Amino acid sequence: MNPATVLVVDDEDLIRWSLRARLEEDGYDVDEAPDGRSALERVAGGVDLVLLDFRLPDIDGLELLRRIKGSQPETVVVLMTAHSTVPNAVEAIKGGAFHYVIKPFEMDEMMAVVERALETTRLRREVRELRAVQSEPFSLDHIIGESPPMRAVKALLKKIATTPASTVLLGGESGTGKDLASRSLHYSSDRAASPFMHITCTALPESLLESELFGHEKGAFTDARQQKRGLFERAHRGTVYLDEIGDMTPALQAKLLRFLEEKAFKHVGGAEDIRVDVRVIAATNQDLEKAVRKGDFREDLYYRLNVLPVVMPPLRERTGDVALLARHFLDTFNREFRKTVTGLSPDAIRLLDSYPWPGNVRELKNAVERAVLLAEGDRLGPEDFLALGAGTARLGTQAGFLLPPSGLDIHEVERSLVEQALERTGGNQTRAGDLLGLNRDQIRYRIEKFNLAKSPAAGSTND
Repeated sequence: MNPATVLVVDDEDLIRWSLRARLEEDGYDVDEAPDGRSALERVAGGVDLVLLDFRLPDIDGLELLRRIKGSQPETVVVLMTAHSTVPNAVEAIKGGAFHYVIKPFEMDEMMAVVERALETTRLRREVRELRAVQSEPFSLDHIIGESPPMRAVKALLKKIATTPASTVLLGGESGTGKDLASRSLHYSSDRAASPFMHITCTALPESLLESELFGHEKGAFTDARQQKRGLFERAHRGTVYLDEIGDMTPALQAKLLRFLEEKAFKHVGGAEDIRVDVRVIAATNQDLEKAVRKGDFREDLYYRLNVLPVVMPPLRERTGDVALLARHFLDTFNREFRKTVTGLSPDAIRLLDSYPWPGNVRELKNAVERAVLLAEGDRLGPEDFLALGAGTARLGTQAGFLLPPSGLDIHEVERSLVEQALERTGGNQTRAGDLLGLNRDQIRYRIEKFNLAKSPAAGSTND
């Protein structure tokens, strides 16, 4: 690991030389600057810590601090100041300085401050690296889909990520990936280093949801034993994602509208305005225009949310994406469950492509997870997706079976097809399994599952 770099900025040669000798003795890489102009040049090259004298011949200490933090916000600054400038040093702490040391100082005292300051730098770097690792799965480049609708959506999300903090309204059916889109927007924007806060508007009753969003003062209600900061406050400079916004109550809709218009809110039970900088992303699977016409959703809030609308396409309209997503989920669950399923058969892919996916990507993910968990072969075939209902129907159609009326539970459909296969093969379980694309264990499992073992049709397991 490279040693930390410390820049000593002071117009007194003796102080610079003394600090340099001690810092190098402690293993630091040290540079010097006798004035503000040369300090800025050296800071531009990258340093971990600046020991900054408050009074310099060319630039005021507060102004130099402002310029350093403006160009290199991650650089930690410790002020060196005389007694007479302590009030200004305190003001500098408010402006971003890490600490101040009063001249003349003990060298051991200074080294203790340097060590604490550099520990802060190290922790900030680790947090930054950790956030980068955490945000990688949510990169816009990692959203899977090459169909025309998804290419259009990804291009739109990339544009929105670089825009100012205008609100975004994500629409689309349940399971289409609105949550992933919201996180990708956040982590692809200049807000990525700040918090991403997510709340589902239907998860809490109105009173608790208001407190979660806006915070409350001590004593605001029975259980408010202390002040609480809400999501908007904690997400300062970041993003708040409001899922299922269409179910928000009228009273909360009004408070949310005020926040979006004024960027200010009050704690529950509070009197002071609190101002924060957040981007709001809202999501719904409802038709908000219809809700507005019915009077269930505020028209002014709808237009305030709908500044940048994005509609996530249903999976059935994403031609070619099902196979891409299925292979991605297969790899994911192979790693998670330590399985070695190598892929999907052509018949399995055709089956998945022919299914309408009413539950969209979420349903596909669950189907692949279940298939990987229960797979007996090294590849997933149509038989591994029988629980979809589409799988059983597809196999039954291919075999020329009569499908039960629509609307039946999938288990009833599956039972009917197993019964038909047994009747058609005179009770031969092996041949019945062949008709349905099932091996002997799979057909026997279903015979037991549906209590068909005593049926006259369910006879021999032999050819």
